[in-house]
Amino acid sequence: MRKCTLYSIKSPYREDMDVLGYRFGSGEKSMCIVGALRGNEIQQMYVCSQIIKKLRRLEADGKIAAGHEIMVIPCVNYYSMNIGKRFWTMDNTDINRMFPGYNLGETTQRIADGLFEQIQGYKFGIQFASFYQQGDFLSHVKLMHTGFTDPEKMKDFGLPYAFIRDPRPYDTTTLNYNWQIWETNAFSYFLNSTDDIDEKSAEDAVDNVMRFMVRQGIIKGRDSGGYLTELINEKEVIQIHSTAAGIYRPKVNAGERFSKGDLLCEILDPMEGEVISQVKAPCDGIVFFRYSRPLEFENSVLFKLIPR
Repeated sequence: MRKCTLYSIKSPYREDMDVLGYRFGSGEKSMCIVGALRGNEIQQMYVCSQIIKKLRRLEADGKIAAGHEIMVIPCVNYYSMNIGKRFWTMDNTDINRMFPGYNLGETTQRIADGLFEQIQGYKFGIQFASFYQQGDFLSHVKLMHTGFTDPEKMKDFGLPYAFIRDPRPYDTTTLNYNWQIWETNAFSYFLNSTDDIDEKSAEDAVDNVMRFMVRQGIIKGRDSGGYLTELINEKEVIQIHSTAAGIYRPKVNAGERFSKGDLLCEILDPMEGEVISQVKAPCDGIVFFRYSRPLEFENSVLFKLIPR
């Protein structure tokens, strides 16, 4: 293992912020794994730390395939992480909306530029991303379909579900999109936790990433199987919106199967406690996402369903 500083910025009030990378093996730039770009992505950083721990053992045992280099970057934005803030501490900008970066721009643009310069040229890239909505959902891998990466490759992670989505204009400044434009096969891996450590999810993520690298010939090992992954276009997912505001009382969990007409949740009057709305399933399917906060607003997304 070789620990190196990929990018550094100075601060007049705090120690320098050094973005650290951990390299394993040597030769072709085969795999780059990026963890926390945001200050609340604790689980994403933790999973990377466990991957580093695993790769150290594999390298000591001679199980990094000859001619392959792997780099892991556990955390980019630990300035924000130190104060429990999701975005950049000074101006609240998002590093993952600044790629490919600009070395004469704002601070987050400079960080994105410095990082991207170091991680270009890898054959495969995995970003551990965080879900933007409050709720429980199934861990999954997602591909922003630019035409540069083969969706079938997502099956090599061995997750139950993998999603394909068409990029939108605001996606063009994300790491995933720019990685692909610069010819890296890039995937976003969404863990089912962000602010908290979920040990089971972390163990599964490490196993899935190792499985992917075994199947690409980057590391030596036994293919441990996993699930037969179902590829789903994000357009097929059904979003269920609330019809009233109030106390939210769900009746199903993420990953649970349901039938058409089943009760998904009730919404209660927050003052009188009476049921003012019931949300029922429009089809048979599986709950992919479930809103988790006790209060919800009218027209907010309560569920995302995979129809069957």
